[in-house]
Amino acid sequence: MLASPGFLPPARSDHLWAAETKYDGQRVIAYLPGDGSVLLRSRSGADITAAYPELHSLGRSVEGPAIVDGEVVALDEEGRPDFARLQPRMGLVGSPVRAARLAAQEPAHLVLFLDGQLLTGQAYSTRRHHLTQVVAPGPHWSVPASVAGHSRRALELARTRQLEGIVLKRLDSIYEPGTRSRAWIKIRNLRTVDAVIGGWVPGQGRLSALPGAVLLGEPHDGVLRYLGSVGTGWNEHEHTQLNDLLTIAADDVCPFSPPPPVRGARWVLPRLVAEIRYTTRTRAGLLRQPVWHRLRLDLAPGDES
Repeated sequence: MLASPGFLPPARSDHLWAAETKYDGQRVIAYLPGDGSVLLRSRSGADITAAYPELHSLGRSVEGPAIVDGEVVALDEEGRPDFARLQPRMGLVGSPVRAARLAAQEPAHLVLFLDGQLLTGQAYSTRRHHLTQVVAPGPHWSVPASVAGHSRRALELARTRQLEGIVLKRLDSIYEPGTRSRAWIKIRNLRTVDAVIGGWVPGQGRLSALPGAVLLGEPHDGVLRYLGSVGTGWNEHEHTQLNDLLTIAADDVCPFSPPPPVRGARWVLPRLVAEIRYTTRTRAGLLRQPVWHRLRLDLAPGDES
């Protein structure tokens, strides 16, 4: 079951929803046959058990057969999900030695949402209560906190803790396997940054004469630090306008320090500022899930807010 993007419910119906933290990780279904073993499958159905050896003891913490739905995350020092920490763990199914080494260095944590295939027809509140009863808390798994009737407060708390957002779940909703349901609503805490455009890369196919993405930077200690690239969010008019401005600002010198490893990059004088929406930043300072919002012709580099 997947969540649909949405908004906070009206105050009059807020009591019908429970809020959980939105976790940025790898979705899994864990099959626990009751013999102490565990099988982890990704959304695609691939067996990823070997990639997470620290989760293998989950099978011994649950009495009887069970199927649980959850999200594998890697937590930072503040206990917040950090996708950059998880990325090296993903895809290590064929490398058990490396998986074990990384498990010791950056252990994963499994956040559980649902227990039992036969409970899919039960209400969320019933399923969640059952989950807390059958899954004993462990060193690398837990049932997330849930609060009903306080969606706005939960979203503000997530924003204060610099979390990605929340997922709202209807208290009376059933579990709908394989469905992107309106009974689960994901709400992200989007941040914005006024970023300096330092280059671009051409688009593909018929759009090869236009920017496929622009390369973004942020002034820091007198140099322009690379923030990543963005190639979505603009309309046709903005795209054309941006192309004209980048053509005028063309330059042979890379304005970033250090230069980003971007193949086919075209550099420009760092004069244009764009407002970019994003979710979080990686440990390296890059923007995660950036989306173009608008060109800030009212700002010059150094005026960014």
